[in-house]
Amino acid sequence: MNKPFVFGKKIPNENFIGREQEGKRLKKNFQNGVNTILMSPRRWGKTSIVHRIGDEVKSGKLLVVYIDIFSCRSEYDFYNTFAEQILIQSGNRFEEWKSIAADFIARLSPRISYSVDGGVNECSVSLGITPKTHKPEEVLNLPQTIAEKKCCDILVCIDEFQQVGEFEDSLSVQKRMRGVWQLQQNVSYCLYGSKKHMMESLFLSKSFPFYKFGDIVPLNKIPLEKWIPYIKRGFETSGRKIGENSIEKLCEAVDYNPSYVQQFAWVLLTNTASEVTDSDVDASLQELIDENAPLFTQQTESLTTYQLNFLRAILQDVNCDYGKVEIREEYKLGSYNNIVRIKSSLIDKELIDVIDGLTYIADPLLKLWLKRILL
Repeated sequence: MNKPFVFGKKIPNENFIGREQEGKRLKKNFQNGVNTILMSPRRWGKTSIVHRIGDEVKSGKLLVVYIDIFSCRSEYDFYNTFAEQILIQSGNRFEEWKSIAADFIARLSPRISYSVDGGVNECSVSLGITPKTHKPEEVLNLPQTIAEKKCCDILVCIDEFQQVGEFEDSLSVQKRMRGVWQLQQNVSYCLYGSKKHMMESLFLSKSFPFYKFGDIVPLNKIPLEKWIPYIKRGFETSGRKIGENSIEKLCEAVDYNPSYVQQFAWVLLTNTASEVTDSDVDASLQELIDENAPLFTQQTESLTTYQLNFLRAILQDVNCDYGKVEIREEYKLGSYNNIVRIKSSLIDKELIDVIDGLTYIADPLLKLWLKRILL
């Protein structure tokens, strides 16, 4: 069933818009074996564009493997997930896995199960890799081993890669990963994640092993001229009308966040009888804020008074110079060292972002909700 607006999951092709330039760059990188790091705030469509372009370039000569490591909490959690998905997505049966990775599998007693979902065979594998069965380097080099056996190239796309930064002795793990991956001739990597500041730390800091590991591709805002025909079409297919001024108001309200634009458009569509009015837009925005209020409450209920005061300052357009005496006193922020701690903590919580030296609320809808409760 085609939906006019999609949010909260990978975007299907018919709902995918406005990423032509980024798509071309990713496609060239993927086809030419260039390691790629995708950077953007959360819910800007990283997963969707990686899967879209990955599906376009995959062929008999280029296998594409998608791995989500969000649930990985340790180094060997990662190795098991990594190896299991490499095997599952590079072959279609156990006999083929044995032929391409016989030595790797020989030391294991894998548990394999199949299920049929909508006519599609789904395979689940549990390898049970431990330090006693395999060295990290063996696991990390598995895609290169398979690529050589199958006489092809492999693109490994790893979502939520920032989890690696949370592992015990993370720097050593990162060094092992880079040390193996940078030597592979038939394997390239696309690494991306939902926590922008942690991804920036991993790939932009000279002190981290993955510094200059690959081409860093930012996702920018999708411009209004791309949203107008898309949103109009979504309303028209549902027998309703929306004007360009309403679309601009919708996009600006959520600062062009792609997921929120789609969600806002859907809420507005359900609230529109025939043609969108200003009151429809306003009411739908309040409904959207209310829908997300429980999440925002959970994100902020443990914040200290100092942290809430800092957010209040940002809401009143104080985006820098927090150490100035007059700002510290007006917003009751405490000492200069306290401000440093506040800022660092709010960045870690993904509540604020720093762009070109200026501080902003990271989530545009959270910003609107905070204005309602703090100002």
